[in-house]
Amino acid sequence: MNWDIKTVDEYIKGYPKEVGEKLKAIRALIRKEAPKSIEGISYGMPAYKLNGKPLVYFAGYAKHIGFYPTPSAVKFFKKELAGYKTSKGAVQLPLDKPIPTALLKKIIKFRVKDVSTKVLSKQK
Repeated sequence: MNWDIKTVDEYIKGYPKEVGEKLKAIRALIRKEAPKSIEGISYGMPAYKLNGKPLVYFAGYAKHIGFYPTPSAVKFFKKELAGYKTSKGAVQLPLDKPIPTALLKKIIKFRVKDVSTKVLSKQK
């Protein structure tokens, strides 16, 4: 990871065209499903926060794109993610397969609701 990257545009430009297109597609999906999220770079990768809380992250690698929706989402979508390599808070999206847009859309919506619910419960 390049810790000198300051913007998501810079980050994406650092990848070959095919990978960059997939990263752009994920970015567009996040922006569409979480329009109030704040985009930035954290831990050397594109990061999105909502109400000051982490929403999702993503990163490009040699053979996959890492999508980091936090442990709550990976656990909640365990069955739907069965075809992907996962860890506690991450999903590996192979570069040789299409981006699972419908699934990512559901995960992002889940995270928006999860973060919003947690923020509201702390305000009470």
